[in-house]
Amino acid sequence: MPSPKSGETDITKIVTILRDEVRSLEVPIVTEISRRRRDPFDVLISTVLSLRTKDQVTREAALKLLARARTPDAIRSLSEDEIAKLIFPVGFYKTKAKTLIHICNDLVHRFGGKVPDDLDALLTLKGVGRKTANLVVTLGFGKLGICVDTHVHRVSNRLGYVETKTPEQTEMALRAKLPAEYWIEFNDLLVTWGQNICRPISPFCSKCAIRPYCKQVGVTTHR
Repeated sequence: MPSPKSGETDITKIVTILRDEVRSLEVPIVTEISRRRRDPFDVLISTVLSLRTKDQVTREAALKLLARARTPDAIRSLSEDEIAKLIFPVGFYKTKAKTLIHICNDLVHRFGGKVPDDLDALLTLKGVGRKTANLVVTLGFGKLGICVDTHVHRVSNRLGYVETKTPEQTEMALRAKLPAEYWIEFNDLLVTWGQNICRPISPFCSKCAIRPYCKQVGVTTHR
């Protein structure tokens, strides 16, 4: 009898297992913030802050900024220096302070002070890429979308579920084959697994609950 990993990737089995496994692990920071208060603006702000920044740093910065300013108008009332001090030491904090003001000006002048729930509209905002836009759509509005960051891209390819070179290619490949019922949660599951088990270098394959279903594509060393 062939092993599970010899044929088509059993994504249903993988998702079912990961749902149980991630319960004991820390969820991604943007997910944590969205659960505190499902608000698209919170998701947007925290995602922008999270880019190239560790989760713990993002958590503190996002909560501090949102405690001071919870609307686009409130952030626009702050100076770049004030925002920079509130979000320090996130990566590129000075640039992000300028970006946040630009985004909030756009939200007020172009969208009536509301975060749009449309992917294409979100992508017109300065500093908002597909990862951020998809997180806002899924975590902020509960609408279908597939957010792909480096973890989702890496794990999806290691599993052998897709064969892609970039996160954007991975998103499109997942949209074409991943059952829609898994779209929203897929990011949380794979980011959590990628941060804790399926690390970029030397993943913990020895304690990976989905190893029997993983083709370990590109894995040369593991623990």
